[in-house]
Amino acid sequence: MLVTSAAPSAVLFDMDGTLVDTEPYWMQAETELVHAHGGSWTHDDALLLVGSGLWESAKVFQQHGVDLDADTIVDTLTRRVQEQLDLHGVPWRPGAKELLLDIKEHGVKTALVTMSIREMAEQIVSSIPFPAFDVLITGDEVERPKPYADPYLDAARALGVDARQCIAIEDSMNGLTSAVAAGTIAIGVPHMIPLPVNEDEHTLWPTLAERGYGDLVTLFEERVA
Repeated sequence: MLVTSAAPSAVLFDMDGTLVDTEPYWMQAETELVHAHGGSWTHDDALLLVGSGLWESAKVFQQHGVDLDADTIVDTLTRRVQEQLDLHGVPWRPGAKELLLDIKEHGVKTALVTMSIREMAEQIVSSIPFPAFDVLITGDEVERPKPYADPYLDAARALGVDARQCIAIEDSMNGLTSAVAAGTIAIGVPHMIPLPVNEDEHTLWPTLAERGYGDLVTLFEERVA
């Protein structure tokens, strides 16, 4: 029998689209890659990959004419996004950094759970002016990517907590599916794509702006009651 606390044991954040608005950087990199190989790539094509694992996405690019192996595709895309981060800076989502700081000031464990590779995750985390995450779970280190439960289960295990006592914050359907499958209390914050209303499985917040740790505790109490 699960014994619950009055507050979440940890808060687990997705990165791209949830914590930072890097999706336009990814879309630019994808467009350049496909066009360089003579193919076509639309905004709708890009939206289909939001929240997907990079190596799974590589198969889609190959189908669009990119004549490279999966590792090279992942490396090419990631390097281009990193170049844009260096050039334009880290574009934070509204309220994300403030919520993260509030959580840390309450002494709660946190993890970044992203399908981007560790090098890029560390680049973004290094721009945060406070110790933001206890654990990084990245797409080049998980056995199975989102929408499988593995990334969030790995995060909970690394933090030494039960996933069912964690809150996960996501912006994509793949991410929400992963978080729900792992047993977390999942919050969807739509960004590039709409998310379905399914109050039995997850909670939707239109934005993280003006949200604080107290809101997470309230949700946790409601969900574990």
